[in-house]
Amino acid sequence: MSRAYRKIVVSRENGVETVTLNYPERRNAIGPTMTNELLWALSDAHDADDVRVIVLTGAGKAFCAGGDFSEMTGGSDAQALPSKGDYCDLLLALVRAQKPMVARVNGLAMGGGLGIVAASHFAIAADDAQLGTPEINVGLFPMMIMAVLARHVPRRRLLQMMLLGEKITASEGKQLGLLGQVVPAANLDGAVKVIVDGLLSKSPLTTKLGLRAFAAQDDLDLASALPLLRDRLAECLSTDDAREGLMAFLEKRQPVWTGK
Repeated sequence: MSRAYRKIVVSRENGVETVTLNYPERRNAIGPTMTNELLWALSDAHDADDVRVIVLTGAGKAFCAGGDFSEMTGGSDAQALPSKGDYCDLLLALVRAQKPMVARVNGLAMGGGLGIVAASHFAIAADDAQLGTPEINVGLFPMMIMAVLARHVPRRRLLQMMLLGEKITASEGKQLGLLGQVVPAANLDGAVKVIVDGLLSKSPLTTKLGLRAFAAQDDLDLASALPLLRDRLAECLSTDDAREGLMAFLEKRQPVWTGK
């Protein structure tokens, strides 16, 4: 669906929706306008049967330099689209997404940009990318992204990052679990394609059910999570794709997914 986006660009090809943060003059800083547009783009992609994977990236040399301070201080543009929510809603939409979210981290990912990376299912970065939480340097604190960063980064290291406003290399980001892969910048598209192609080869329905279950159990204790996942396994086993996958395994052939 075509929408009047001003700070993102959306393209769709062969089952992949690529959403590009497109504000290069401000290193793709994110404010209310971009946040709202991202929410619309993600919603449209999830509603589209022909979209299997969603890739998030940035225009130019940055992924996202963090919050757009000009919008935070009252300079926000008038919204071209009805409001779908704020940055909190965006992080929740990413974490709860039922289609795989792949962050293609082509450069700087700071503050709110790092939150997007941490909330995505996959994060693949160029080796010259930098990550960080510099908010404290301007009298702010990375409040909302703290929740998604804490899912990856050990407690003491996260506190050090946030309280000192540190920047870290992509290599350290991988060590901390913020990134899944770090590759030379020239190989970034190839590395993303390997992940995307792998995802496209799987059952779209099973992928959806798996991501839905993963999000549902994420904050539960073990005694609550296991019965929920037992029920979700039964739901998965009842699908045509599960029956096809098991039959294909027994017959030593590639499965043919129908998404049912």
